[in-house]
Amino acid sequence: MTKLQLALLALLCVGLAPSTFAQPAATPEPEAISPSESGSDAADELSGPPGAIPAATPPAVQPPPPGFKPTGTRPEPSVEEVQQALQAAAAEPEAEEPEGLPLDELRVFAEVFGRIKSDYVERVDDRELLASAIRGMLAGLDPHSAYLDPDQYQDLQVGTTGEFGGLGIEVGMKDGFVEVIAPIDDTPAQRAGIQAGDLIVRIDDKPVKGMSLGDAVELMRGKPGSTIELTLTRDSLSKPLSVKLERAVIKVASVKQRILEPGFGYLRIANFQARTTDDLLEAVAKLKRENGGPLKGVVLDLRNNPGGVLNTAVGVSDAFLEQGLIVYTEGRLDDAKLEFRAGPDDVLDGAPLVVLVNGGSASASEIVAGALQDQRRALIMGNETFGKGSVQTIIPVDERTALKLTTARYYTPAGRSIQALGIVPDIILERGSLTLAAKSDLAPLKEANLVRHLEDNNGDDGDQPTDAAPADAAAADAADPKQADDKPLAAEDYQLSEALNVLKGLVILGQAPSASERPLSHDDAGAVTAEEAVMPADGAAAPAEDAAAPTENTGN
Repeated sequence: MTKLQLALLALLCVGLAPSTFAQPAATPEPEAISPSESGSDAADELSGPPGAIPAATPPAVQPPPPGFKPTGTRPEPSVEEVQQALQAAAAEPEAEEPEGLPLDELRVFAEVFGRIKSDYVERVDDRELLASAIRGMLAGLDPHSAYLDPDQYQDLQVGTTGEFGGLGIEVGMKDGFVEVIAPIDDTPAQRAGIQAGDLIVRIDDKPVKGMSLGDAVELMRGKPGSTIELTLTRDSLSKPLSVKLERAVIKVASVKQRILEPGFGYLRIANFQARTTDDLLEAVAKLKRENGGPLKGVVLDLRNNPGGVLNTAVGVSDAFLEQGLIVYTEGRLDDAKLEFRAGPDDVLDGAPLVVLVNGGSASASEIVAGALQDQRRALIMGNETFGKGSVQTIIPVDERTALKLTTARYYTPAGRSIQALGIVPDIILERGSLTLAAKSDLAPLKEANLVRHLEDNNGDDGDQPTDAAPADAAAADAADPKQADDKPLAAEDYQLSEALNVLKGLVILGQAPSASERPLSHDDAGAVTAEEAVMPADGAAAPAEDAAAPTENTGN
């Protein structure tokens, strides 16, 4: 019942309630006892026999205030009083009324618990049953909430630091099977050709259907050097694919960098760990030193990046922005309603930026891509992203266990929710490979090769191209076999090659996207700058937005 309804009910009830100062109904007065008759006999008569309960005396009547005229009932409220009460009730914010515990369902729970204890084929420990019930409660909420037992809690803490054991794949659940969110760079999974979107249906001849995600991850763990066989289904294949892998200790290098061409850098973020922002700044400094000066432009590669720590995503976004909103979160609790804004200084000094994403880019990757896209700081290229727009908070239960609970949704600066939608790139770039044409032994015919061609009238007597060029190139390749084996970027990574071409076009046209063109903002109230977005202390509830939760990315 709302407050407005309660106010109306109260006013109606008050009009019918008896007045506090109404005269009491006439009652027979007790016989007066004169002082002479109130001796011991009278006292014995009032007190009764030993052990008897004394007779009740009439209650004292509250005297009315001076000038009060009894009417028997309170006067009905006036129209003005009703209007004032309605306005006061409407002005108060509607609060969520606490719901009582569902007693019938609790009785059913107790009945099921008792039946399992008494009738199950084997004895089951009470603690195991209760832990399973807790897992079931969280698993029924969404794919990313979970109960972390001591081993899983430890794995989460290790996973966010960048080293763990397993195959090197980020996984989640889909239709009862284990879905590959993304393979991690330089791991057995990536080297075996496992792709984002693959569904794992069998693990060493054991069907995955019906397993929990934790059980499947546990099966994929093992001693480094041991082998495992995964059976996968892929949309592009008509039949399942079997892949044999060798387990290894996974050490994730969060940020990598290299020079693609003079003046153009490449930054690869594999996932968002606690030190990723610092590693990114260090990588940009290395690129500048290697280039011998400022960069003309950079390609930021977030493909197959499953996410990580929310604060790190804010820090990476802030590195490329000078002002404006990065991301904001909305939840039921006030603590879940946050805004993060960029501070001054762009690490690239305004140089053009192209961001590569695909279906394996999730959560924290989508925060970065969405912020740079909405603030018009970068062009987004590739495929539609995963679409995880929720934030998980790690809530310690005690020193050994914790809850990973979805506590908020996040929104891009333009107010877009990414949940189940993803980031749509500015330029769609399908995944593919490029086959290079075989080199011809003959150079292409040009004007300069024609007999009696007109000479250049600018007075330049430079060397003219000749048919000997291919032979010279072949000789150079023979002298340097490594150079002969080097593939063009387009053959190595077609999407990256296209991103570089677009980046060059932006530089040539001088149309680098800039946040100053259209700084977006949400609401200044409660804003948090990137500098203020610090990691919480150990043991405190920590937001950990992660497309595949840390539980899911450790030990597999």
